[in-house]
Amino acid sequence: MRTELPVLKAADFASDQDVRWCPGCGDYSILAQMKKTLPSLGMPREKIVFISGIGCSSRFPYYMNTYGIHSIHGRAPAFATGLKAVRPDLMVWVITGDGDGLSIGGNHLMHAIRRNLDINIVMFNNRIYGLTKGQYSPTSPIGKKTKTSPMGAIDNPLHPLSIAIGCEATFVARSVDTHIKHLGGVLQRAAEHRGTSFVEVYQNCNVFNDGAFDYVTDRQTKSDQTIELEHGAPLVFGKNRERGIRLNGLEPEIVELGDRYSESDLLVHDEAAVEPSLAYLLSRLRYEDGFPEPIGVLRAVDAPRYEEVLNTQVTAARDQRGEGDLTSLFNSGETWTVT
Repeated sequence: MRTELPVLKAADFASDQDVRWCPGCGDYSILAQMKKTLPSLGMPREKIVFISGIGCSSRFPYYMNTYGIHSIHGRAPAFATGLKAVRPDLMVWVITGDGDGLSIGGNHLMHAIRRNLDINIVMFNNRIYGLTKGQYSPTSPIGKKTKTSPMGAIDNPLHPLSIAIGCEATFVARSVDTHIKHLGGVLQRAAEHRGTSFVEVYQNCNVFNDGAFDYVTDRQTKSDQTIELEHGAPLVFGKNRERGIRLNGLEPEIVELGDRYSESDLLVHDEAAVEPSLAYLLSRLRYEDGFPEPIGVLRAVDAPRYEEVLNTQVTAARDQRGEGDLTSLFNSGETWTVT
């Protein structure tokens, strides 16, 4: 007899814990959109696991009525790798921040992405260390004055999407905490992707780095400072869709649409391109360099998934050698007795 799954709502994914982020924090929006997205996936709560490291974003598992692991600073991708390898039936989410994921956790993040496990990584990027009270982070811009950079940061900032694409990520996207509908859509796409999905969310820390993303959230400027990606569509932006991006040789440039240039002259977005060069180019468009920053899905391709290949090897080994015997293994080979 087949048992029908209960129809879940957003409220079913809310835990009984008080949500404790600073009033006005962008994390609330991400949490709300996650709760709205999960019911549409048809996955029972006991099959969903949220894994986090350390930081403001890493409180996330407490607020979800699913299984969760609040792990070690930067090590959430390693926990997720182990869990997904032995329980490929689970939907695994890694929740991390720009500090947690790109500083102490950079190595773990890189290898989880390149392996293409079927997990979803959501990085809350507020360009600051929030939980430890306002030190500069790996994504803080040059010149940022903080408690640990009182004369201005001199480190070149890391760019999460560029790193993910450089690691051959099969799904890469960006959204903004206040773009509610867009954020929900991106999380939906990420969850439906088979393989590692990496989503960067611009998230405002209104206590220690307020306004870091005003240029993409302000109603007066966001249409000129962001470009919403659409697969198969030319890169057009502006309040009246009057500007676009084309390639001049290997360099992107902004052009005005009109007499000289039309949409047919513009770069066309192809999220399914196997060669990641154009996706990487999009990840390098910076507001600081005078370009609109892309939001939406930069890349979505199919590739072998780590846990499937791994378990295929395990099955083949058992077929060839039989079930393992730890006692025999420990007592085989070069062993000796100390007297």
